[in-house]
Amino acid sequence: MRRLMTVAAATLMLSACQTVQNQAGTPTTYTDPGTLGPVKGVGIESQDIISMTDQMMRDMLSEPRLAGAASPPNVIVDGEYFVNESSSRINRNTITDRLRVGLQRAAQGRMQFVARHNAAMVQNERNIKRQGAVDKGKNPSAAAQKGGDYRLGGRITSLDARDVKSGMTQRYTQIIFEMTDLESAEIVWSGIYEFSKAATDDVIYR
Repeated sequence: MRRLMTVAAATLMLSACQTVQNQAGTPTTYTDPGTLGPVKGVGIESQDIISMTDQMMRDMLSEPRLAGAASPPNVIVDGEYFVNESSSRINRNTITDRLRVGLQRAAQGRMQFVARHNAAMVQNERNIKRQGAVDKGKNPSAAAQKGGDYRLGGRITSLDARDVKSGMTQRYTQIIFEMTDLESAEIVWSGIYEFSKAATDDVIYR
């Protein structure tokens, strides 16, 4: 019995010391985010985000109350009121941040953008300036932070179907964008982006 235990222990030690040969993986490659990549599923992907934000940006810039007013309005574009009710896992800021950056570049002063997502940072700096902890800086003092005239809201929804025999999954995704008057609650602009995708094997989105 002792001999058997000794042989078994020696075998385990030898197997633990053996070198495992790992297979070489696929090397990293850059892909164009505006095109369909090698990993694809039925959810919202980079080419969808780029296409929809470009389309919404062009549409918003054609709305006279947003980009044609005599006095440029203060607009807030962030993910605070942009909700995801779909079965796709998506960081909403990926959509709203790209839309805001694109709008600000293209608007060329026709709209003024309020960084409500940075309100706490701004208020902290205003407080320490007024307390004398730091100097007043170069910009003139403001009575208060800018208020918004319009703010972006929206909703992402989806409808899923699955064929149990073939394993095929199909997902219809609808994304609604709305710019709301922050005094009257009037929707001054709205846009929709929609697509449907089907695949046998879906991927995991993170």
